[in-house]
Amino acid sequence: MRHTFKTIGIIGKHSDPRIAETISNVHQFLLQKNHTIIVDSKSAAQLPLKSIQSSHIESMGEKCDLMIAIGGDGTFLAATRAIVKYNIPLIGINLGRLGFLVDISPEQIQSKLNAILEGNYLEEKRFLLHAKIIRDEQVIHEQTAVNEVVVHRWITPSMIEIVTHIDGVYLNSQRSDGLIISTPTGSTAYSLSAGGPILHPSLNALVLVPLSPHTLSNRPIVIDDSSEIEISFCQAKQINALVTCDHLEIPDVLISDKILIKKVPNPIRILHPEGHDFFHILRKKLNWSGGYPI
Repeated sequence: MRHTFKTIGIIGKHSDPRIAETISNVHQFLLQKNHTIIVDSKSAAQLPLKSIQSSHIESMGEKCDLMIAIGGDGTFLAATRAIVKYNIPLIGINLGRLGFLVDISPEQIQSKLNAILEGNYLEEKRFLLHAKIIRDEQVIHEQTAVNEVVVHRWITPSMIEIVTHIDGVYLNSQRSDGLIISTPTGSTAYSLSAGGPILHPSLNALVLVPLSPHTLSNRPIVIDDSSEIEISFCQAKQINALVTCDHLEIPDVLISDKILIKKVPNPIRILHPEGHDFFHILRKKLNWSGGYPI
């Protein structure tokens, strides 16, 4: 038997001027179906609604048994990081341009959202990455990522020299502008732009994609997602690097630091409308098969 969702959280892209109307419509629709609704505080501040229940995004997972992200993939990623430890599912409503993760349009709210709430949906599990910056054997920063962890050169015209180990085994050393460590979810994001392969979401895999490597034979490599990746630096002079987890920046990484990256044990649960088709999304979003009937 499918789970009944009683308390539903809404997280919106509060920088989008269209968000107030869409959240109001979703809020009203859910009220009519007798759900308890909690809206993230920043989005709630923009709504004309009175007596609306709101909460900080980081604590919504404690109170809800379903989350709805309204915006683009960036909003979806923020919602994912906020709820991953609570094992509650997530639905995406798309106000963005590309939207690989958010697959319900505002015009489909009543039909598709209603079907999901009645138990007619496809559930998909996606895993996240956890990155730790270690300095002098102490963890100085930790962050999670849905799409990718990226090590970049920062405030320097020079390439950085990166050493990569997989499960303690030496992989390679490279001079480049950086390295992307991507999940299957992130394989259609920055990794794709850098020449990496598209991974089907069901694959238990990670892809490592070099950014503008000095050696042209340095190509992307796909590894098992249970692997622990260790990144260190081997240049002689001190320069700073930048680590990003999705769009969240960890600046001032030193060449003496180590970066450990590993899969988060608990996956995120995404609910799609029935008929969800990953290949259809690729064709639509990447403009494949243009001009040919499908």
